[in-house]
Amino acid sequence: MDDTEPDGTRPHSAELRTPDPLRPLTARSIVLSTLLGHHPPTLPARALVRVGELFGIAEGTVRTALTRMVAAGDLAQHDGAYRLADRLLARQARQDDSRAPRTRRWDGGWEIAVVTAERRPAAERTALRQAMTALRLAELREGSWLRPANLVRERPPVVLAQCTLLTGAPETDPAELAAALWDLDGWARRARDLERTLTGAYGLAERFTVSAAILRHLLADPVLPAELLPPHWPGDTLRAGYDAFEDQFRRLLAQHVGA
Repeated sequence: MDDTEPDGTRPHSAELRTPDPLRPLTARSIVLSTLLGHHPPTLPARALVRVGELFGIAEGTVRTALTRMVAAGDLAQHDGAYRLADRLLARQARQDDSRAPRTRRWDGGWEIAVVTAERRPAAERTALRQAMTALRLAELREGSWLRPANLVRERPPVVLAQCTLLTGAPETDPAELAAALWDLDGWARRARDLERTLTGAYGLAERFTVSAAILRHLLADPVLPAELLPPHWPGDTLRAGYDAFEDQFRRLLAQHVGA
C-alpha cells in the first residue's frame, strides 16, 4: 500500500537507520497506495478521482498526478483505466507477501549466499543488494548474506548469476547471530508505536497515513523463526491491525466508488 523501497537488513558494523516518519498524503501516494492494495491493480480514472475526494483532494490534482505517473512509468493507461506498470507488480507481490509471509517449519538450518561473480558493474551490485533485501537476507560482511531457512520463495536470476548458494548452521547461538544481523528490539519498538498510533488515529486520512507506514515496516520484518525472536514479538499483531484497516478501507472504497 506504499511506494517506497525499505532496507530491512543491518549491515555488519553499520549504524542503524532511523525509522521512516509518517509521511503526508499526496495525490500520487493515494493513487499508488490504492492500486497497490487493489487486486487486480486497475481502476478507472473516475474511481481514482473519487478516492481522492475521500481525502479532500481536488479532481484536477488527481488527474494531474495520473498524467505525471504515466509519464514517469509508474502507471499504464488504457481505455480510461489506470493500472500499475509492470515494474511495480513485483512490489505489489512483496507487499502481499509481507502481510502473509510464506514460511515452513524451521529445522535449524540457514540459507547462505556468497558473492562469487567477479568484476560486477555497479548496477549489478545494486540489483543484487535490492534482491537480497527483498529475500530478507542480511549481510554478515560484504558479499556474504544469510538468514534462517524458514521462508518459501524463489531466488531471482540476479542472485543465481552472482552468488553461490549454500546451506549450513552457525556454531554459535543462532539467536545471538540473529540479534547481530537485525535490530530486532528496534523493529519491535517501532511496531508497537505504529500499532498504538493506528489504534488512536482519528479520521480516514490519519489512519491511511499510519497504515502506509505500517506496511513499510512490515516489509522490513525479517520474519524469523519464533525460536530466534525476542519475547512478545509484535509482528502478527501489527499485521492483524493493518488487515483490519485494509478491510475497512476496501468496504469504504466499494461504497464510494463501486470498486
